[in-house]
Amino acid sequence: MSELDMDFLLGAEDDDEGRDRRRSRGSGGRGNRRRRRRRSRGRFIAPLLAFIILAGIIGGGGYFGYQWISGALVPDDYTGQGQGNVVIEIKEGQSASDVAVELERQGVVASARAFTNAAASANMSSKLQPGSYTMRKRMSAANAVKLLDSGNRLLVRVTVKEGLRLSDTLTQLAQKTGKPQKEFLAAARDARALDLPRYAKGKPEGYLFPATYEFQPKDTPADILGKMVERFGEAADKAGLEESARSLGHTPGEIVTIASIIQAEAGRYEDMPKIARVIYNRLDRQPPMNLKMDSTVMYGLNKYRTAATLAETRINTKYNTYMHAGLPPGPIGNPGDHAIEAALNPAKGDWLYFVATDPKSNITKFATTDAEFQALLNEYRKNGG
Repeated sequence: MSELDMDFLLGAEDDDEGRDRRRSRGSGGRGNRRRRRRRSRGRFIAPLLAFIILAGIIGGGGYFGYQWISGALVPDDYTGQGQGNVVIEIKEGQSASDVAVELERQGVVASARAFTNAAASANMSSKLQPGSYTMRKRMSAANAVKLLDSGNRLLVRVTVKEGLRLSDTLTQLAQKTGKPQKEFLAAARDARALDLPRYAKGKPEGYLFPATYEFQPKDTPADILGKMVERFGEAADKAGLEESARSLGHTPGEIVTIASIIQAEAGRYEDMPKIARVIYNRLDRQPPMNLKMDSTVMYGLNKYRTAATLAETRINTKYNTYMHAGLPPGPIGNPGDHAIEAALNPAKGDWLYFVATDPKSNITKFATTDAEFQALLNEYRKNGG
């Protein structure tokens, strides 16, 4: 390649400029200046176009990248209320994430992430309560969160009345929960599993606290009785049972027995402290005086009347307090708060007798002497007793 060719390729401007200067003296000077201006504009426009093209590429890539990332961050979710039924259990201590995984596993929600997002949006992440819930499959995460409100838990509500005997309590529990009665009987015999207090001496009579309970479908008879015993423990602690029993010169078990008699004999809460005083006065009397409580006689005979006949008071059972001095061997039913409170805080007085003089109104009157007692009995008979 000649030197002239090389100069041409490299744009040998020195010679051109020399020639241009020479020509500038002539008539072609103006055209050369126009050419130089065009070359200057060309050198400015080319980088600008390159920048615009590059910005377009980056911008377009960013937009489509954003769309892709957004699609990846939005979790799969169903729409609507779903269909069918499935029972979901939230266990104690489970987090919203744990629940979400279970919901996805059982086909309730499309993804665990959709549920956790919906729970966070509804401010429910830390408010999910243990229990069983009826859900539907293939439902939106937002609707799933709504169904997991604690008010929608599957619960069996059972009210155990005060004074109910153990045998009747187990029968009612079996009827209301739909669980076999034989399983309740077996659970009642397992004192260790029930975690009975030591002073119960292995027998649950008197320690299945009367209250309204809400049991879950998964609760076994042992679970149910255990919760009732636990509830008794709470009531005993609240009343200061063990400490107060010592101050009265009795064991906690004896106090529960006294409370069960008060529960069975009283027609009204306001009479309970006075009935408690009658029991203590008879136990402490010298010479000894039998309790002679019809309620204990009826329990020993597995009967339910409020008054025992003369013949029944002569039937020898361990619970016949006409025949045997002191307290019966154990409670005769499940006492409630008022009866336990009365047993620990008897009213002040020297009464030795009481009679429900009007069975229809549950009015109970109290007497100190036998003559007063006989007068109350006559009033009782006049009122149909």
